[in-house]
Amino acid sequence: MQMIQGLFVTLLSFVLVLGVVVTVHELGHFLAAKALGTKIDRFSIGFGKAIAAWTDKAGVEWRIGWAPIGGYVRFSGDENAASIPDADDLAAMRRKLVAEGRSAEIDRYFHFKPTWQRAIIVAAGPFANFALAIAIFAGLLMAFGEWVVPPKIAQVVPNSAAAAAGFRPGDLIVEANGRHIDRFDEVRELVSVRAGVPMTFTVDRGGSEVVLTATPTWRTADDPVAGRQRLGSLGIIPAQQESDYVQLRYNPVEAVARATERTWKTLETTVYYLGRMITGQVHADELRGPLGIASVTGKVAALGAEGSTSLGETLGRSGLHLLQLAALISVSIGFMNLLPVPVLDGGHLMFYAYEAVTRRPLAAKVQVAGYRVGLALVLGLMLFATWNDLQRLRVFNLFGGLFS
Repeated sequence: MQMIQGLFVTLLSFVLVLGVVVTVHELGHFLAAKALGTKIDRFSIGFGKAIAAWTDKAGVEWRIGWAPIGGYVRFSGDENAASIPDADDLAAMRRKLVAEGRSAEIDRYFHFKPTWQRAIIVAAGPFANFALAIAIFAGLLMAFGEWVVPPKIAQVVPNSAAAAAGFRPGDLIVEANGRHIDRFDEVRELVSVRAGVPMTFTVDRGGSEVVLTATPTWRTADDPVAGRQRLGSLGIIPAQQESDYVQLRYNPVEAVARATERTWKTLETTVYYLGRMITGQVHADELRGPLGIASVTGKVAALGAEGSTSLGETLGRSGLHLLQLAALISVSIGFMNLLPVPVLDGGHLMFYAYEAVTRRPLAAKVQVAGYRVGLALVLGLMLFATWNDLQRLRVFNLFGGLFS
């Protein structure tokens, strides 16, 4: 029974978190299109057969699909081959609209919009994800503030990278790799993705600034949420007495500024780590697919519920933890969609850049080939990430145990 409850919580948490993130992404496309006067046929939350649908006064069909993961916006003209149009397709679509007496609608069709307007509509999805992350972080900061630990070193682990570099207890880290440091978490975030990469630190040692160079080493750690991970480690332990913690409070302007900074740093870390992965400096086995994300959401919800004494408290605490996770996932989805891969928003932007330079769309057959290659890449990446998930969750060990 406990296992079934755990699976239900995991599934529900996964659907809620991913549903919010994807819906906001599609709303970004939708709102930008509406603002630019684009004719829209449908906005769908989820895929597959509709379990609920209605049409608003503007003629937009709103529907909820039976598969709640994902969603899409369908612009007028997307129901035929002109979804990936070249000059001939556009001309044929224009003639058809004129023949049907719908000439007035031509300027409202997505594919007849100026290139810059189409680019705005496409880019609005990923940027809506970044805006969602900023909104969540800012809301939590205004409501609860944050507890931080100053980057002051209490202990240096013997024979560690920090010991070799000359760090000492009492050192206050003020700068790392040229970035000003205010809290220990910032050091941890920088170091965790830079194993094997020399880093420059400036520390305040008794009122004098000392510059140190350290190369983080790999460390395997068991995280209650992420599971076993390989991370970069210096070998320093911060001062963690009760008196060392500082609670920061933010007004709305400060909260938005801090939330924007946090979103940017999350994006920066993602880009840096992906670059190291592509160049082979780190293993790709840390990639997570849908199963991995679902596992993480379930663990986050369970972690938030620990110590709760009532259903309301359980829902509230789990919801707060899932909100933070949704913000992080939203940043990742926004970034991934901006990659210049056909079938992703970044691929569309790449085609629009070509069109802006040459003054004509890329040939439809070239676009189709690009989308097929892009789809193969995305599916291949998802399969690889899912394989990692299965290995991490030890599914094969479970099946092996069943038949041994």
